[in-house]
Amino acid sequence: MTAATVTRARRFGALAFLALASLLVGTSSLLAPANSAQAMAKLAPSLQRDIADMTTGAVEIDELGAAQIVDAQSRNLAIPMMKGRLETAGRFAGIPLSSGSYKTASQCLAQAVYYEAALEPEKGQRAVAQVVLNRVRHPAYPNTVCGVVYQGYNRPVCQFSFTCDGALTRTPQANLWKQAKAVARDAIAGHVVADVGTATHYHADYVVPKWAYTLGKITQIGRHIFYRFPGSPGRAASFYRGWGGSEYLPHVDFDRFRLAAQAEQQTVIEETFTPGLTVAPDVKDRHAAADVGGRIDTTKTWRLSIPDPVTASSGYRSTLTEQGEPIQTSAENIETP
Repeated sequence: MTAATVTRARRFGALAFLALASLLVGTSSLLAPANSAQAMAKLAPSLQRDIADMTTGAVEIDELGAAQIVDAQSRNLAIPMMKGRLETAGRFAGIPLSSGSYKTASQCLAQAVYYEAALEPEKGQRAVAQVVLNRVRHPAYPNTVCGVVYQGYNRPVCQFSFTCDGALTRTPQANLWKQAKAVARDAIAGHVVADVGTATHYHADYVVPKWAYTLGKITQIGRHIFYRFPGSPGRAASFYRGWGGSEYLPHVDFDRFRLAAQAEQQTVIEETFTPGLTVAPDVKDRHAAADVGGRIDTTKTWRLSIPDPVTASSGYRSTLTEQGEPIQTSAENIETP
């Protein structure tokens, strides 16, 4: 074989390799969305419609009674764990440290960890961070960290409740915030909690959202119970997307939270009316419930009158007699014109 033939063969081989590589890359880029679209098509239409309202839900445990908490925990225990092999969405490594959006993404993720799981064990905090990053790669959600965390923040119902319930007005506790930032950095660097797999949802064990019965229950870490989409939308193959490339921290209207808090603090006292009274008791009166507060109830037969002490009290007349004072009758007290 001549040198020219060898050269031509090498060139042909290199071109063939490049063509094959390009074909594989192009095919993979086309197959991922197609597979994911097919997976999403298998998601129940009702569940697809409900995705926007499937919030983590902010119900302070202090607002619930012991009986309510026990009942919720019992109902959550009754929901069976999902059967089958637990898959993972893989490591997340889409945001380089040199990116201008790294700091913004890290802040959004740290906020999610802090406001959703600051008092949870470290593993529970890492699991919450993984849920956020799982959503970044799933076609049902935005493909940025802040986009996922703040989805629906300007609506009454949002995906992560702390963004729309006023929790952001509370200043983070320094040590817990430091921990949340460390967890966020690790998650963006690729730390994976295998126990939560492809989970895209979670809620506290003292509440039972209706969507808990429609998803696949994976595990519980601390007080949080984690779920994935049922069927192929929850399989690892559906988590194909890369990071969107730019992060944006939305402007939150904190005034609406303050106004809502002030409205809740103002006690609205409604006037009550007692049947049979022509003058309703005033809500500011300080008196017994059965008392009309000094007002005249004209539905009764009695009338208010001030008795004449001369005619009304025999004791008074007796006293005047003993003192030698003259006693005048009521007629004598009336002046004639």
